[in-house]
Amino acid sequence: MEQPTALNRRGTKVKLDGYTFDSQKEADFYTRFVRDSGLKFEVHPHYTLWPLTQLPRDGRLKVPRTIYSPDFLIYDENGPLHVYDVKNSFGVYGIDASVKLRFKLFAMANGIPVEAVVVRKHDFKTIAQGITKQRKPTQPLVRDNLRYDWIEATNI
Repeated sequence: MEQPTALNRRGTKVKLDGYTFDSQKEADFYTRFVRDSGLKFEVHPHYTLWPLTQLPRDGRLKVPRTIYSPDFLIYDENGPLHVYDVKNSFGVYGIDASVKLRFKLFAMANGIPVEAVVVRKHDFKTIAQGITKQRKPTQPLVRDNLRYDWIEATNI
């Protein structure tokens, strides 16, 4: 039996305001919390977590680069405020091992963790990922706006 992963749970693409979102939940997060927040934002920025690397033994083989595109990067006047990745859940159906690894690599390279977000009717739940003091999935931070420090989404 195939193990559940984030990759085999993809939603239907949604086009809105010139952006293409990976799911309706991602588009809902954008319209309800990001678009009118008054904060500067980027949708699906690309980050190279590991460059294309040539293996030293004979020079013919390479390890492909590893990239990550968070769903949203939110800025305030001091720089990056939040890095969001919208998920269906905080379990393996939403965040599998390969996604966790990308979250860790992103946090190490950029000094800010990715916050996994589960969108609800009037608010969203979030947990900072790829760090040692992350909240338990049963105790996420619940917010109805983006104006908070990402440290609140940890267990510090």
